[in-house]
Amino acid sequence: MESSEEDDDFPSIESITPQSKVDSLYQSHTEKGIRKLCCELLDLKDAVENLCGNMRTKYLAFLRISEEAVEMEHELVELRKHISAQGILVQDLMTGVCHQLEEWNQSTTEVQPDPEIGELQYPLPIETDDHKIVLEKIDVLLAEHKVEEALEALDSEERNSPELKSSGDTSSTEGSSYRSAFLKRKAVLEGQLVEVTGQPFVSFPELQRALSGLIKIGKGPLAHQLLLKFYGSHLEKSIEALSPSCSVCPKTYPATLSKLVFSAISIATMKSGSIFGDNPVYTNKVVQWAEWEIEYFVRLVKENAPSSNTVSALRAASVCVQASLNYSLMLERQGLKLSKLILVLLWPFIEEVLELNFRRARKLVLDLVEADECMSFSPRFAAPLSAFTISSDRMLADSGIRFMCIVEDILEQLTPLTILHFGGNILSRIGQLFDKYMDALIKALPGPSDDDNLTELKEFVSFRAETDSEQLAILGVAFTILEELLPNAVMNLWKQQSESGEPKSGSAENVTPIPSTATELKDWRRHLQHSFDKLRDHFCRQYVLSFIYSREGKTRLDAQIYLNGDYLYSGSTRLPSLPFQALFAKLQQLATVAGDVLLGKDKIQKILLARLTETVVMWLSDEQEFWGVFEDDTGPLQPLGLEQLILDMHFTVEIARFAGYPSRHVHQIASAIIARAIRAFSARGIEVQSAHEDEWFVETAKSAINKLLLGTEESEIDEDNILHDEDNILHDHTVSDSDDSVSSLSSVESTDSFASASMGELDSPRHFDDSEG
Repeated sequence: MESSEEDDDFPSIESITPQSKVDSLYQSHTEKGIRKLCCELLDLKDAVENLCGNMRTKYLAFLRISEEAVEMEHELVELRKHISAQGILVQDLMTGVCHQLEEWNQSTTEVQPDPEIGELQYPLPIETDDHKIVLEKIDVLLAEHKVEEALEALDSEERNSPELKSSGDTSSTEGSSYRSAFLKRKAVLEGQLVEVTGQPFVSFPELQRALSGLIKIGKGPLAHQLLLKFYGSHLEKSIEALSPSCSVCPKTYPATLSKLVFSAISIATMKSGSIFGDNPVYTNKVVQWAEWEIEYFVRLVKENAPSSNTVSALRAASVCVQASLNYSLMLERQGLKLSKLILVLLWPFIEEVLELNFRRARKLVLDLVEADECMSFSPRFAAPLSAFTISSDRMLADSGIRFMCIVEDILEQLTPLTILHFGGNILSRIGQLFDKYMDALIKALPGPSDDDNLTELKEFVSFRAETDSEQLAILGVAFTILEELLPNAVMNLWKQQSESGEPKSGSAENVTPIPSTATELKDWRRHLQHSFDKLRDHFCRQYVLSFIYSREGKTRLDAQIYLNGDYLYSGSTRLPSLPFQALFAKLQQLATVAGDVLLGKDKIQKILLARLTETVVMWLSDEQEFWGVFEDDTGPLQPLGLEQLILDMHFTVEIARFAGYPSRHVHQIASAIIARAIRAFSARGIEVQSAHEDEWFVETAKSAINKLLLGTEESEIDEDNILHDEDNILHDHTVSDSDDSVSSLSSVESTDSFASASMGELDSPRHFDDSEG
């Protein structure tokens, strides 16, 4: 009973699988897997052993067949010897029979000779025994392929036999037949010598002996042809062996190929000279053959080069130029001048690669295509260009870094001899690429440009420069590339080329004259400067126009200010016209911004502010509407108006002098404006003789600048006089970067004015030559 109760309390114990059964079950599965794996390994072992056995069997069979072939060849030689010996026996037998017939004929002289017996007495052509022996000996040597011994026998017989020396008619039929037989054997020897040179694995000593034999038997041209054919065949085999590597190593393939080609040409030239001497006929044949091989070499380079619009193609082309010209210079020591031919053949290929690479670079610069993943952006360009990053927008700096990295990527592919011969072309294309970049930056500036019809550039403009800081940053990036980054990248490479010790293209008579590198670089720098000047002038033009014209299109530099007699004074001192005072304030404001954005770029700051001042007077000089007021008979003119205009021009010149930038051109234009105004006033009958000398205008202009800078109480210039309407001169154009507008013209301290000029410069202005252009 207790047992049954316990069973009722634990009804699930019977369903539990014992551990031993579990172990045996899984052990059996594991054992089965191991056994199956062992069986598979044994099968694999048997298959490997069978394979090894088959290979061993086939190899032994191959060796046996090779030995049998060698034995068969020996048997054939022995058979030829046996046939030759049997031929000699037959000849001897025939000779003996003839002698016996002759003796028998002499013993029976009383008997009338029978014609049929006479034919049997002389069944063969009559030849002397010596001739027969010589020909038989030569036949044996030819049959045994003893070429050198047969050659000596033929040469000896030809020197000693008078029948063979005579090149014309022979006196007897016997001599003619012997000569014919001798020439036939000579032709057989020639065939055997040619056959030796055509063997696929013939060594050069064997080839040389065969060629010497051909020369001895009077076949020199054929021997020379076979020599060139031999080296051409070997070169072709080497090129075929190299062909698979052209896709694996496309950049080094041209160098390896040129080494093969020029080495073959060099060896063939050397061997031709050692075997055939300095015969001009053979030398010309070598030159012709070398030129053909070089043409084939250039064709192979073109066919196996990477796509022409990749840097790999540019590198391969540069390496090809470097290697081929180096090897050609070595060949010149052997009398072969091939550099000019190489340049002529490679020129179209290099031109195509350069054109397509710079076309791709132009698209990369304009951001029309994505940059190659393998192109690395050098950090050494980031530091100088990132200084012009405005707020969080890095597009401008990134575009400059991108431009320099693209140019550097191209320059890194060039070799010294490529620079030497194609440097001018490369510099020109870099200049054109810089032009495109400058055109793209012009598109980022406000105002219309001269290239609105270029759809290629319209896609590039991914940012617009609205504030003064952004516009100055564009100029800073362009100027940094112009003055520092691009010249340094090019000059370093050109300097390496000049110091690399490379031979300068060989002798003067075989290479196209190369222009002076210094002249090329100077012209290139001038081209870059002209392209940058377009960007600078566009900025100055749109900046001045936005200053001169209001939003409604009305001009602030109106000639009416010189007619209404409403002139400004500070006490008894005349002041410049209001627009020119505003110009001075605007330039001060821009100089302050430029000092922050173009920090450390004093040169571009001075050039830029000078050009702005010059642009104002140039506009005034060319504005016909302005001059029409003076030259129209209806407008009332006064002498004081002329004096005010002269003072404004002197004031403009003194602005340039005070700021310390070139003023000569500004002075010339201002003088032309004054002269024209004097002529216009004089033509209207106005007294043009001023009560003041030129010194008075200069001092008055300097005093005005002093008052505007120091803000003295005597200035009496009210801010409301300048900002007299809602389109005031200071705020009606490009958006200012600073939130603090100029509250008064006299509120700007002298330390913040143009290039931090001191007041001492007012009395001693610095004069600079105008270096524009």
